Amino acid sequence: MLDIKKLLVEDPESLRTKLEQRGYEPDTIEKLKELYESFRSLVHERDELNARRNRESHEIGALMKAGRKDEAESRRIEVRKQDKQLADIATNLSAADTALENALRDIPNLPHDSVPVRRGESASHEIKRWGTPRNFELEGFEPRDHVDLGDALGILDIERASRITGARFAILRGFGARLERALINFCLHLHTQPFDPKTKLHGYEEIWPPLIVNRRALEGTGQIPKFEDDLFRLKDVEDVSMVLGAQQTKLGKYYLIPTAEVPLTNMYAAETLEASRLPIKMVAYTPCFRSEAGSYGKDTRGLIRQHQFDKVELVKITRPEFSYDELESLTRDAEAVLELLGLPYKTVELWADDLGFAAAKTYDIEVWVPSQHAYREISSCSNCEDFQARRAMNFLRFSPGPNSKPEFVHTLNGSGLAIGRLWLALIENYQQRDGSVIIPEALRPFMDGIEKIERPK
Repeated sequence: MLDIKKLLVEDPESLRTKLEQRGYEPDTIEKLKELYESFRSLVHERDELNARRNRESHEIGALMKAGRKDEAESRRIEVRKQDKQLADIATNLSAADTALENALRDIPNLPHDSVPVRRGESASHEIKRWGTPRNFELEGFEPRDHVDLGDALGILDIERASRITGARFAILRGFGARLERALINFCLHLHTQPFDPKTKLHGYEEIWPPLIVNRRALEGTGQIPKFEDDLFRLKDVEDVSMVLGAQQTKLGKYYLIPTAEVPLTNMYAAETLEASRLPIKMVAYTPCFRSEAGSYGKDTRGLIRQHQFDKVELVKITRPEFSYDELESLTRDAEAVLELLGLPYKTVELWADDLGFAAAKTYDIEVWVPSQHAYREISSCSNCEDFQARRAMNFLRFSPGPNSKPEFVHTLNGSGLAIGRLWLALIENYQQRDGSVIIPEALRPFMDGIEKIERPK
């Protein structure tokens, strides 16, 4: 959530410019301004009436001391009428506050000043390319896609998965299942290595989070309300609540997680962290669940766009002044996976109008997929600045020092990596003329030393 006072009062032109860069119409800002002015007007009216009431109560006390009881009682009757006015203002103020907060929750994060603005139909802003794609033509054969390869090797079964559940699910079997598990373990092992001060890589704490979260958690990270249609909700579960402080807080219904970013980022919601604990770096493997609403008809073949998929996620919670350095190192952590596995990739910086709802800046990492003759996204690494910290339940802050006011943390996240896409990229890039797949050397210890997946005899 944005700092409404800073943007509408101190720097309204920045708000207008950056929302327009994201593709939002100017009337969005005007509506927000109207709601804010209505809210501030009610606050001013309440404060003035309270001040007047306090003055008159003091004067009534003075009249009583002076023995002018009839006059004092007459004034007291007038003051009681103000109680009704204050109650009406409180009701209107609560409604105005709710309307303003709901409007703010629909406004995305603002692009960082360094984020490029798209000019015309220009492609993504490429900043790095690593590795050279294999030239299969020189090797004398056309690369097959992962569905055909997986079917021939007996390691991928789309048809039987559709019988069990429906479209956009897959069964991995035999060496296919082992490869998935090996890639998960490889990523977790890599990212949990001690932090290297020279390379500034890794050093994450492994977390095993819940796969079910409440509505407030999804609001905190920005998936709700904007992308609620893309989530799987547990409809038969009643709304949940908890006691937070002295107050019962409604948390809403349960949902399956779309990414481990949600439980990891919300782990410290409603807390004020000591500055010495930052940065907090977490990594988690989880299955993820997305309905992919509105995406039917594209990427429906194979593992590119599934309703259930595996992912290793990286999350950082850090001080604001270090968050952009942490974004660079988080991106490098994700890139390191592909480099160690020898998979060609490129890294692009997203245009302002391509940014995710909560992101202030994002790098996409795209791995080479031979059958498509194209690079496909395998990770998005984003700095959300204080956007999620402001939306989190009762905020997520840190204390800079003993006599300092708490400040909002910055949160970052990125896939390290999306395992299904890593699986398909690996078998396509390492396929051989005879249909077998070479296991890259770095992965073999996690595959019990197996060097090659071959057709079943």
